[in-house]
Parts: sequence; structure tokens; C-alpha cells
Amino acid sequence: MDRPLEDLTDALLTAATAAGAEAADALAVNGHAQIIDVRAGTLEQAERAEGTDIGLRVLIGRRQACVSASDTSDATIAMLAERAVAMAREAPEDPHAGLADPAQLAVDRDWSGLELFDPTTEPQPAELQEHARAAEAAALRVAGVTQVQSASAAWSDQRLHLAATNGFSGSYRRSDSSVSCVAISGEGTGMQRDYDADSRVFASDLRAPDDIGHSAGTRAVAQIGAKKPPTGRYPVLFDERISGSLVGHLLAASNGAAIARGSSWLLGRMGEAVLPDALSLIEDPRRPRATGSRPFDAEGLPTYERTIVENGVLTGWTLDLATGRKLDMPSTANARRGTSGPPSPGVGNVALTQGNQSREELLREMGTGLWVTSMIGATINPNTGDYSRGASGFWVENGEIAYPVNECTIAGSLPEMLRRIVPANDARPWLSRVVPSLLVEGMTLAGD
Repeated sequence: MDRPLEDLTDALLTAATAAGAEAADALAVNGHAQIIDVRAGTLEQAERAEGTDIGLRVLIGRRQACVSASDTSDATIAMLAERAVAMAREAPEDPHAGLADPAQLAVDRDWSGLELFDPTTEPQPAELQEHARAAEAAALRVAGVTQVQSASAAWSDQRLHLAATNGFSGSYRRSDSSVSCVAISGEGTGMQRDYDADSRVFASDLRAPDDIGHSAGTRAVAQIGAKKPPTGRYPVLFDERISGSLVGHLLAASNGAAIARGSSWLLGRMGEAVLPDALSLIEDPRRPRATGSRPFDAEGLPTYERTIVENGVLTGWTLDLATGRKLDMPSTANARRGTSGPPSPGVGNVALTQGNQSREELLREMGTGLWVTSMIGATINPNTGDYSRGASGFWVENGEIAYPVNECTIAGSLPEMLRRIVPANDARPWLSRVVPSLLVEGMTLAGD
């Protein structure tokens, strides 16, 4: 029988104290997952994973060390604690390391309102196989699809418990269900590939597998005959499927760890405009049924809604306790961690202000340019924001799709790009990153 996670963290903290730790926190994670892959209508691969991982961070003064294991026996816990304390005694001093003060800790640890876990019965492998098979069959029914590279259905259930010697003890549980399909059109050197997928906390919220497969097939067929676009400066419309990457670059640049290192193009720009005046970027870690939600962060601080950009103006960094101490600022309750390392700052659910126009209206507005639906690779200079990525999608002329495009590069300056974005109104509200299609004027395209 699995040992309760609370018992594991208590045992880790007790062992750490006995070994000589002055302070410590412990994380225990138990997970169950299964994934089914189908090919040519038959089962190709079935995987099931189960396990418990434990992690311990100990502090001696301002020296810290982290250890982890997947063995939860008493002997292993004692050995981990002794090793961690020995490592901490030899570690360099970090003046910013330390647990939260008890007054900072989350008091309300009830996460039921966040709806992070689907209480329905775990799906049987046969059910997942049927979902994957239905997605594959739907893709193959699309005229022009020659094969399906992969069709998968997956489910997972994870429990987490965090405890520390400052008195914190809290846990939550999350689930995930998903279906995905990658379709290939054409033959030989003319083959094209595209995909569709859906992932939800509650299985009942998933789109139908037929819909996912049909969409993947239709997207792949639409890419037949792709060629390079002309070289020059043109507007670029980032499809909603990939527009979140632009916001991701902004989030990375506003991460307190990058600011503390001095390696961010946002350094020194707090209080300045980084987006158009009408746009705001909000983080909400308590949005129900969202994969980035959580009731407390990895240091036991209560999560809360916060504004990262308000009416275009950058209003805050993303901070955990240590990074906040480096910058002489309070934590924004954004600590994240695994079992094998210390906390670091990271963002969960974010939403960008949506526009009033549909994607189709923005296509007509852009006139002639590139509609990007997928990207590969990335060259982003974190200090300057210089941006260059491989892209594919569709060339647009006079507001209408002219032909599919591949093997091109789009480039620009992130600070300038973000100040010029025009959002559509097509963001999917259930995603952790709610970002609509984004039109950016005056990007450099390298094609023919």
C-alpha cells in the first residue's frame, strides 16, 4: 500500500532535523499515467507509469542543498537527510536562501474550488485506444491525407504534498486527459505534416476525437504545394495556435531570475510601455479547470491574481522568495519546483486582452503578408530581444489566402514587435495561456 504523502514529508523533515538541518522543506509527488498510441487502426504502443518521488531541501544558515529519490523506505529517507546536510555544509553561502516566514504562508489551503481534478473513474486502456483510433480514422477520411504519423490518447493523475519546518503543510491533486493526432498529406518530397490536439483537466470537456483527427487532416492537406514566400518586410499574423510564444518571450524577459542576472531586454524598463496601450497581461493562478492553477506556490505562499502588464505598461517581475530578496522586492508567489531542485520563479495561467476583430478580419486588414501557423527553432537574444524563427503557414494577398508557405524565416525586434501587436478575438479560454491570434506589422521575411 502506498505510503501517504503527508507521512513521507513528515519523515523527511524529521530526518533532516535529526541530521542537523536548521530548516528544511520536503516535497512528495505521486503520479499515475497511461498513454495509448494507435497506428493503422491497431494498437502500436501502450504505456502505464506509476510512482512516487520525494525531494528534500535543507538549510544550514544560508547554505542549502537538495536531494531526491524514488525509493520511499525509511532507510533511504535517513540516507537522503544525512547526504543533504553534508552537502549543505560544503555548499557556498547564498545570502538570499531561506524559507518563508510563517506569517507569509497560505492559510486557506482548500483547492476544491479550482476544479483541478476530475473525479470520474480512470479510463480503461480500451477507451483510450478507441479515442486514438477514432482520431486517426477521421484524419484518414480527409481526401489528400496519405498517412497518420501518430494518434494518441492519454490520461494522468498526480498528487502533491509540500511541507516545511516553518509550519507549512499543504497538498493538491490534478488530472489531465488529452487526444492528439499528426497527419501527413502528399507523397515523397511533397509530403506535408500538421496536427491538432486537445488537453483538459476534465475528460468531459475534451473535443471529440473525430473533430481533432479531421482538423489535423484538413490542416495537413492545406499545406500541399507549400513554397517559399518572397523576401522583404511584410505584416505577419501569428495564428492563435502559436501566438502564445510571443507572450512567452515577454514572460521570460520579466522573470525575476533573468532580471537578477542582468540578462533581460526588459532590464530597467519597469513602468514603461511594452505592449499597446489597450492591452493588459493578467496572471490568474486560481482559474478553475486550468492546468496552470494551484492554491499555493512551491514555498507555501498563497497564490493570487496579479497584473504583469496593465494598459501596456510593465508593472511587475515574476518572483519567488530568493529572487525577490535579490531584488529587494516581495515574492509574487510564483515559486515552482520539482523534487530535485530548489524553487525558482515561473508563471502559470496568463491571459492577454483580446481584440474586437476575428482572425479573418485581421487577414483582410493585413492585405499582403504571412499568416504563420507553425514555427520551428528559435534564435532569441535575451539581452537585446532580437528575434528570428523558422516559420510555415500561408501567403496572403489582398486579404485572401494565396498559397501555403514553408522554409522561411521571420525576424524582428521583440520590444518593437510587442509594441505593435494587434490582437484578434479567437483565444481559447480554457488554455493556461489565453492568447489570441496576433498581427505584427513590418517584420522581415527571408524566403526566395
